[in-house]
Amino acid sequence: MRIRIVGAGAMGRGIAQWAAAAGHTVELCDVRAEAVADAVAFVRSMLERAVAKGRMSAADAEAAVERLVALDDPWAAGPDVDLVIEAVREDLATKAEVFGRLEQALPASAVFATNTSSLSVTRIAAELKDPTRLAGLHFFNPVPLMRIVEVVPGAATRPEIPPLLTSLVEGCGHRAVTVADTPGFLVNHAGRGLVTEALALLEEGVAEPADLDRIARDVLGLRMGPFELMDLTGLDVTAAVIDSIWEGFRHEDRLRPSFLTPNRVAAGLHGRKTGHGWYAYGPEATGPAPEPPVAGDADRPVHVFAPDPARKADAAALREALAAAGVAVEHRERPSDDAVVLVPVWGTSVASAVAAHGLPAARTFGVDPLPAAGRRRVLAVTPAADAAAGRDARAVLARAADGEEPFAVSVVRDTAGSVAQRLLASIVSVAASIAERALAAPADIDVAVTTGLGYPVGPLAWGDRIGAARMLELHRALHATTGDPRHRPTRWVTERAALGLALTDPGTSPADVLGAR
Repeated sequence: MRIRIVGAGAMGRGIAQWAAAAGHTVELCDVRAEAVADAVAFVRSMLERAVAKGRMSAADAEAAVERLVALDDPWAAGPDVDLVIEAVREDLATKAEVFGRLEQALPASAVFATNTSSLSVTRIAAELKDPTRLAGLHFFNPVPLMRIVEVVPGAATRPEIPPLLTSLVEGCGHRAVTVADTPGFLVNHAGRGLVTEALALLEEGVAEPADLDRIARDVLGLRMGPFELMDLTGLDVTAAVIDSIWEGFRHEDRLRPSFLTPNRVAAGLHGRKTGHGWYAYGPEATGPAPEPPVAGDADRPVHVFAPDPARKADAAALREALAAAGVAVEHRERPSDDAVVLVPVWGTSVASAVAAHGLPAARTFGVDPLPAAGRRRVLAVTPAADAAAGRDARAVLARAADGEEPFAVSVVRDTAGSVAQRLLASIVSVAASIAERALAAPADIDVAVTTGLGYPVGPLAWGDRIGAARMLELHRALHATTGDPRHRPTRWVTERAALGLALTDPGTSPADVLGAR
């Protein structure tokens, strides 16, 4: 295939390297001739680096460079061009002008693709004389390493074009997912679940960014915490994406932005690129403050209380784990006068358990029963808690069986569901809302998120690990406890819990019954 790439910036040069290495002839062009020369030199250096690392033979690298054609004129006639990929700046008028001029220069058989990450593919196509020839082909940076591409049909795109683009992408070694032309497409939309909920937790004073990041990494198993991720991406970029997706979905509650971000963006606290974001960067930066050492009485007796029958299994598992670490665990109906009380909460708060069951407020704390990916437990503290009792509870939770590494214990403010549950509930909920709107297939949602965002498992498969019924219980409890519509259960989770289906199961549609697909 002969592919013309218009725009020789970071994305354009990455796409050029990817396509040329896969065997396609690539015409690389830009309105700035020096940008094309720089891009060709960059691609050559990247291929040479691949050879040095043993990822490519010298002959294959040289052949790829030979397939790279530097064009002086982006609008040059191209009777043999099969596909144009536009990778210019994110501006509707600019993209419309580019495609308008290409439409005059290239044959009607050439397919047009835009690498837009935030603009409507349909609106870009509407500026063409023939809007049926254009679709979205959204790559992620760096293109050769981010092995996922979103194929986005516009409202008028010819039906044969998405399969053609999918075949191209997968023939070049990347995974293609077909996504509806909606704000944020798939990966950026799905990524809002983690970031918006993390910001909400910070708004509520549940924990500081470093603590929230530690829990995200050590309990959920994410490679980066949400605040680390925002600093890497740039808070200016993240805030713009959050706002555009929220506005595009007509102020959907579960996508609600935070009031914390506008002032930080205005202050230039954008993250790594400005030297300061949620964290400080640079040679003199010291990083997040270390966690305070464990200082309480690890021998204090513990009473594990199940606030309802559904939590009996969680309570039993915690009792067993603590007993294995040598903790003095009480086995009685009510706590003794000296014991600290640990309550495994699921979508509810410790305060509500204290009020409902007459537990001693000064000595009662919450524990997240969510299975942790690492050696971390989370202790939730109410405003009525005694600080010394809290230190003892932390020391108890830090204990481990002989020969095992002690647990790190994060201390957070009491909130419905605790931190990890709320983050996971939001991740699953946003993905489920994408699935129920048929914006992407369940399998594509999961593969796009794991590949594009680096999550340890896709959000719907993650929900299945917990179980649809238990996820529904969590969503309902969060919604009832907080009254916040951001936690409202999705139809996708509600139906699958009722019908015994997995969250990853697309289910039967009317089209299936009619034999339409």
